[in-house]
Amino acid sequence: MKDLLKILVCGSVDDGKSTLIGHLLYNCNCIYLDQKDNLIQESKKSQEELDYSLLLDGLNDERKQKITIDVAYRYFNTNKRSFIIADAPGHEEYTRNMAVGASNSQVAVILIDVTNPLLSQTKRHLHICHMFGIKDFIFVVNKMDLVNYKKQEFLKVQNLLITYLKKLDISSYNIIPISAKAGENLNKPSPKMPWYKKDDFLTTLEKIDVNTKSLFQDFCFNVQRVSRPNSNFRGYQGPVISGQVKNGDELLSLPSHQKVKIIKLYAPDKQVEQASKDMQITLQLDREIDLSRGDFLVKKDTFIYGNMFSCDLLWTDDEALNLNQTYLLKINTKIVNVTITNINYLYDINTDTKKSVSTIDKNAIFNCDILLQEKIVCDLFSKNQNLGRFILINPLSNQTSAAGIIKSQLNSKYIYAQNLTIDRSKRSEMKNQKPVTFWLTGLSASGKSTIANELEKYLVTLKKHTMLLDGDNIRLGLNQDLGFSLNDRAENLRRVSEVAKLLNDAGLICITSFISPLQKNREQARKIIGDNFVEIYIKTPLDVCIKRDIKHIYDKARQGIIKDFTGISSPFEEPTNPEIIVDNTKPLPEVMNDLITKIEKYL
Repeated sequence: MKDLLKILVCGSVDDGKSTLIGHLLYNCNCIYLDQKDNLIQESKKSQEELDYSLLLDGLNDERKQKITIDVAYRYFNTNKRSFIIADAPGHEEYTRNMAVGASNSQVAVILIDVTNPLLSQTKRHLHICHMFGIKDFIFVVNKMDLVNYKKQEFLKVQNLLITYLKKLDISSYNIIPISAKAGENLNKPSPKMPWYKKDDFLTTLEKIDVNTKSLFQDFCFNVQRVSRPNSNFRGYQGPVISGQVKNGDELLSLPSHQKVKIIKLYAPDKQVEQASKDMQITLQLDREIDLSRGDFLVKKDTFIYGNMFSCDLLWTDDEALNLNQTYLLKINTKIVNVTITNINYLYDINTDTKKSVSTIDKNAIFNCDILLQEKIVCDLFSKNQNLGRFILINPLSNQTSAAGIIKSQLNSKYIYAQNLTIDRSKRSEMKNQKPVTFWLTGLSASGKSTIANELEKYLVTLKKHTMLLDGDNIRLGLNQDLGFSLNDRAENLRRVSEVAKLLNDAGLICITSFISPLQKNREQARKIIGDNFVEIYIKTPLDVCIKRDIKHIYDKARQGIIKDFTGISSPFEEPTNPEIIVDNTKPLPEVMNDLITKIEKYL
């Protein structure tokens, strides 16, 4: 079986990436006859010479605009090797697409226009490839036909490039002069550049030695699914992330640290005795343990278990980074809430320096510190790429906000939850009550604040120790630094949830009154507060809320004076399964009698 090499071809706009690949495939007879005929016909429409880029630009918009938008993959082989080539877009707008290609490639081929070398986007692509662990580079100095194939023009670019690569500590590279359009030095030495004595482009691809061994050899298996076809079989399915395993091996579960032994090992279609990296397998263990999706099985406990890291990120979101927002971090099958606590520096690709900045915009490459809501099993990217890379998702827009790698673990391994002598149970015992959070949600003017106030008055008559967190009061103090964008509103509720949890720890009964319009925000609050969380939906029709609106906020929202107003220009997602529903169309005494009856079991 031939060795398979995964190649990313990237660089700035109009440097000739698609032309290079298309001409190479054409010269190597790696296209179908109908593709060749179509190429000839399409090229005749605009020019007499063949436009080899048409073999790669398959989307209608790509052909119309003469640009590459998405990554185009092509497979071909020679007598010596098989190849998968990814043609990445050069436009800055589509940098995220290029990054996807980089994360799945072994070698980066970066094109440089000899007449206009080392543009900002060329440097950005080089940084991204280096960031995502590509070790071997081929720099193709293209358009040599425009400088009459002069050696001194090539040497100028080569010297400039070598100086830049030293700054990035990149040492494994080749620099090749070509003309992609004319086909010079593509798959055979060019007679027009006799001064170049090294291999042509294709020969370099065939010879390049890529270290395909896993950077981290310790066995690691990620549980993606628990298979239970019948009562006699329980198997754990997923990929081998690194290392090898065989039938009978003893393993350790993470994060629970339980020891087990493999009794049967299955590949997708048969039982096997051993398995290695990248195989999809099913493990049957000698005993049942608490193991579910997102957990790991390893031979040695050499991985990281933490929640504070220093990371390099490529920001891909159209919206700028919001340090006050909670994002979702997805690493393998694990998804956890995360906040970026600090921007350490920005990689300035134009000045080749690290800059101190306060804002991050699209396509920025930067280093930052992150804090996860819970500890996860992971590793440094330099040791294990699969366990050290992740994406960030904006939970409000569901857009991928960033792709990142773990550079180092911060001091979370030295930070532990302090065991206090006086804990929640003792404090609640002293107050002779059960701590609970009554989370009131509903539209503006639905009556939340009124009902919350009446509820606290009632609890005080029962000699209960309470604290009421009202939306406006919190905005005037703790959260006065937050605005009313979707991101800021999500952060507002996250902070309130943490405060409510602390109040419960103090043994208090907490009542909150917040619109909290999105289901995901309320679910996050429930997760933070825990079993003490009781969701109360104040169900009041929109037309009733508008009639009760003495501040005339709804009128201002309809006039466009107030933007993103819940119920008018911003959605309110009704709770799917609240503990209590309050019909607030009735008189207040009836409403309170009904509510008091329903909350008794939680006190």
